[in-house]
Amino acid sequence: MAEVRIAASVLSCDFGNLERELAAVSSADMLHLDIMDGHYVPNLSFGQPLVFRIRQLSDLPLDTHLMVTNPAAYVDPLADLGVQWLSFHQECEYHVHRLVQRIKSRGMKAGIALNPAVPLSTLDSILPELDYVLLMSVNPGFSGQKFIPSVLDKTATLSEMIALRGLPTLIEVDGGVNAETAPGLISSGAGILVSASHIFSSHDRAAAIHSLRVS
Repeated sequence: MAEVRIAASVLSCDFGNLERELAAVSSADMLHLDIMDGHYVPNLSFGQPLVFRIRQLSDLPLDTHLMVTNPAAYVDPLADLGVQWLSFHQECEYHVHRLVQRIKSRGMKAGIALNPAVPLSTLDSILPELDYVLLMSVNPGFSGQKFIPSVLDKTATLSEMIALRGLPTLIEVDGGVNAETAPGLISSGAGILVSASHIFSSHDRAAAIHSLRVS
């Protein structure tokens, strides 16, 4: 089994001290960027100017989760800014296959994000095209929410689906990920763990990141 990758979600960082915050999580494998539009989710996060600044301050791969009603409009601008991983919600896009291929054509990894109540069956026709699936283990829109335990079974089931079809697709999990929830997710088949408050609320960010790897 490949070592789990840790994505530090900047949603919980101190944006007033961005350079210091990003330096403190340099031991992570990637930075997770939640872009929210206030329509798909009831919150606004940040836009392209901040993504540009983050790209200037860190060499870590940028993993962007679009929580927006018009994901196609973000593909080219984010690719131009140096984003390497990009996921969106199927219900926000009429032509899912086309958008996945467009993301890939710009040199990015393409992913579909599923909210906790969205069944895995919605992936049946698109799974072979995906580089990864982002399973939300909280309802998206806010940091610091409590982990939804049923996502453990969902992760294991998706892992079996991927294995049965012989696919290289990775499973990413986001929401309530900490040293207590990480072990179950890893054993269920998660390959990427996104963590926000667990990392950025710690005085020792490197230790918090390490705790997710060895949980």
